[in-house]
Amino acid sequence: MATALKSKSFQRNLLLSIGGVFLLFAICFSVYQYKREKEYKIDILHSRLQMYNYEMVQTVGKDSMSSSRLFRDYVLHHQMEGLRVSVIDKEGRVIFDSYDTDVEALGNHLQRTEIQQALREGSGYDIKRMSQSTHETYFYSATRFGDVIVRAAVPYSAELTRSLQADNTFIYFSGVLTLLLGIVLYYITHRISRHIGYLREFAMKAEEGEELDHELERRLPDDELGDISHTIIMLYWKLRHSEEEKVRIKRQLTQNAAHELKTPAASIHGYLESILDNRDMPEDKKKHFLERCYAQSERMNKLLLDMSALTKLDEIDDNRSEARKDYRPVDVLQIIQSVLDDTALQLQEKGIAPSLQLPQHVEVLGDQSLIYSIFRNLIDNAIAYATGASVLKITCTEVEKEGRHFYEFLVSDNGSGVEAQHLTHLFERFYRVDKGRSRKLGGTGLGLAIVKNAVAAHGGQATALSTPGGGLTIRFTLARF
Repeated sequence: MATALKSKSFQRNLLLSIGGVFLLFAICFSVYQYKREKEYKIDILHSRLQMYNYEMVQTVGKDSMSSSRLFRDYVLHHQMEGLRVSVIDKEGRVIFDSYDTDVEALGNHLQRTEIQQALREGSGYDIKRMSQSTHETYFYSATRFGDVIVRAAVPYSAELTRSLQADNTFIYFSGVLTLLLGIVLYYITHRISRHIGYLREFAMKAEEGEELDHELERRLPDDELGDISHTIIMLYWKLRHSEEEKVRIKRQLTQNAAHELKTPAASIHGYLESILDNRDMPEDKKKHFLERCYAQSERMNKLLLDMSALTKLDEIDDNRSEARKDYRPVDVLQIIQSVLDDTALQLQEKGIAPSLQLPQHVEVLGDQSLIYSIFRNLIDNAIAYATGASVLKITCTEVEKEGRHFYEFLVSDNGSGVEAQHLTHLFERFYRVDKGRSRKLGGTGLGLAIVKNAVAAHGGQATALSTPGGGLTIRFTLARF
């Protein structure tokens, strides 16, 4: 109910704001058009009287305008209904008047509006002014000819008043058009308001954690507003699924971590319990049990270190831009050589010979410890799981993707390899191809997950492939410095 009321309020506000602007425009246009129409008709009447003035002067002659007889003869033979003609000098004195022969009694006309305009501009008019001599209301039109001004005037009869009135047809037209546009505007605002109401309803349900369906999405329009709404809803679903996935991963990580820690903890507890319950246990057996406790504690320590590394990588992933501010140029060749030196004994024991095919200079911008962990975990993984491998090959080539330059690394072995259905899961946390064998070998199941996250922290991607001829290949990229 509240959503419907707010939706109507939005529609009302939108309709009033847009409709108000349009109505104001329509009123201003109507007023302007009315004044323009009225001025146009006044100009027509003024032009007609001006034409009369010019014809009289041309017929009588400008030099003969001082002749009373010629003036009256012309007015008499060229009379219009109600027309009054006057001849005035530039000082404002009336020389002749077609209505009144006693021109002395008419007074000075110098301050009359039409006379002032005629003296300044050559012609002028005045609208609806009452004559002091006849007490009638006239429309005056005056024209200057040298030192005299000819003024024609017509009384404001009902017919003249109607002729000077503006045509109101355009006002009715504007009213009808405004009404039609108002109906269209109401339809548009109602439609917009309805769809925004759907989106608001979706947002409120999402905020309150109610069950969401896709019916609201189907009711959205197939236009720009619908596209924006669909994008917002899609982002919501992505965010929700992302949050759900994070919760699932964290829950799974907690369960897996507890499971992985339970085994060595139970082993340590059992060995120590045996030692405490058997005071007379032979020293060699007691030593064996203590060695097993130490081995299991080492496994627990490695597991905790790996989990700590993943936690650090998760923090980097959440604040990647901040973390990259601390990145420095890293010599990858030096890192690889350091890892090979640290694992030389284990590689020798497994009979694996390293083979390097690297450029003379490989430098990336990153975190030295994370890049070390990438190569260390990959080599440790080969040592632990590449059964029957005799060669560990590390190659590097420069590639370009979407205008950016990367170093592409391949870490390959020629061991027994991994079945195809496992390749896409190798980077998952605690994922094991052979659970029993992996625990026996002391693996934590986090090594390749660390590799993937560390590579992602440097803007690259990691994938697992089968080595042609047998074995496993890990391919990953690091952005070039």
